[in-house]
Amino acid sequence: MQLGFMSTGDEIQTREQLGSKLFFDNILSKDQTVNCSSCHRPEFAFADTAVFSKGIGGKLTSRNSPGLTNLSGRTHFFWDGRASSLEEQALGPITSPDEMGLPIEEAIERLNNDKFYADAFKKVFKTAPNKDNLLKALAAFERTLETNNSPYDRYINGDDNAMSEAAIRGRLLFIGKGNCNNCHSGEDFTADRFKNIGLYNGKTLNDAGRFSITKDSTVLGEFKIPGLRNVALTAPYMHNGKFKTLRSVVEYYNNPSVVVNDGINRDLSLDKPLNLSNGEMDDIVAFLGALTDDRFLLNK
Repeated sequence: MQLGFMSTGDEIQTREQLGSKLFFDNILSKDQTVNCSSCHRPEFAFADTAVFSKGIGGKLTSRNSPGLTNLSGRTHFFWDGRASSLEEQALGPITSPDEMGLPIEEAIERLNNDKFYADAFKKVFKTAPNKDNLLKALAAFERTLETNNSPYDRYINGDDNAMSEAAIRGRLLFIGKGNCNNCHSGEDFTADRFKNIGLYNGKTLNDAGRFSITKDSTVLGEFKIPGLRNVALTAPYMHNGKFKTLRSVVEYYNNPSVVVNDGINRDLSLDKPLNLSNGEMDDIVAFLGALTDDRFLLNK
């Protein structure tokens, strides 16, 4: 699969191709100036390089735009987990006043009045554009963004030379001294849970995360644990884009209190410094870089 594909005319035969066309088309934004790829850029693992992305009228999003690769197996979407499916997630940016700002009813009207899309939806879904099949098309495209051809993948499949010596050391630190896999586990390096890592203090860091959705005080300051595949491409990091580099992320986890000493409700597992050396932190960063799928390197 390429980084992204835009089908035209008779080329559209599938939900995935239709979703791709919609993903890159400004038709789904209120003033037709932005599209999904404006905030989720293919060359950066469908993330953004800005702390906060620009929506219609230059409005900024309230959180950093995460990458969209390897989401097929996820159970929650958005930093606060407010969506439980890719279809539900796809609706959010379209209707958000700070992003694409288009009421869903108006979006459907536009698609029905556009001959290309009216014909394409009838070909693919055997019916006219509606909310349900619009979201199904976008989600179908997003499900094609799976990656499994990184140096790490080749290494665990038996190629001992696929990763650098630093990355090999970093992998052992990741699952050992660094305790990174306590949260970043499984094939896509996420436990599909929420955690407060200390980036909420109610003052300078006032995004309450999951609490804003559940109103449960026990989850105050918690955010969804993201997967780490292709993470080297998706800087800046965290829901607020606080860290510009992977090295600064690892430094934070090495001793969170040095960076934020007044975090509220921080997970107890982060109370003690990891005591990683500079070399060990470099090795972990090298391992994280080995999670980048080859398709992105080939398109640099």
